[in-house]
Amino acid sequence: MTPLEMVGVFGAGVGAGALNAVVGSGTLVTFPVLLAAGLSPLTATVSNALGLVPGAVSGAVGYRRELAGQGRRVRKLAVGSALGGITGAVLLLALPAEAFETIVPCLVGLALVLVALQPLIGRKVRERRSTDRPVRRDGGRTLFAGLTLASVYGGYFAAAQGIIYISLMGLLLDEPLQRLNAVKNVLVAVVNAVAAVFFLFVADFDWTAVALIAAGSTLGGQLGAATGRRFRPAVLRALVVAVGAVALVQLVVR
Repeated sequence: MTPLEMVGVFGAGVGAGALNAVVGSGTLVTFPVLLAAGLSPLTATVSNALGLVPGAVSGAVGYRRELAGQGRRVRKLAVGSALGGITGAVLLLALPAEAFETIVPCLVGLALVLVALQPLIGRKVRERRSTDRPVRRDGGRTLFAGLTLASVYGGYFAAAQGIIYISLMGLLLDEPLQRLNAVKNVLVAVVNAVAAVFFLFVADFDWTAVALIAAGSTLGGQLGAATGRRFRPAVLRALVVAVGAVALVQLVVR
């Protein structure tokens, strides 16, 4: 990796950490940069998962104020996230490389659609809350099952998993979105951590990329948590969609 590529990977880590703390989709920033630096899609995915763990923890710590009073809920949902995350990580390595290279462009495309539709999703969430239908405090089995399945996706390829979490929790929990975002950060950290521990023992990864993304995402997680409430959502979405489109093109033409 050249010095310029190292700077690019570190910068992508900062951006990914900030985005993940605020809205998710940070993988759509780091993934194309790792591909451009010469890593294979599989190695880039594994290195990215390892590198983003400190950033996910940093973002969760940054939102600790919004986590107050949600300990029981977080512990319950974290169990499902851990199970789903390890399942997705196993599938990543168990399926043939050809399957991964076929599936990932579809997942990136799905992630871009979710990011682009986030305003519509948010509006539907608000409409759901405006009704008089009762909402369980813990979301019930439906939320647990939905987040577990979303975590399988997160353990396999993490792009936009945070958006899926926010959408599910917004529909099934009666909480302000900032508090849901705090829970989302913890669940993302759990998924990344269990997948990373698994990858450490059985997968090939690039230590330079891991270290650069880890350092950058840790810084970015704090920046995102500190300033995320002032970000313009439209700007963030445009950035994520643009970078994700680059990743999609790279994957298709490889």
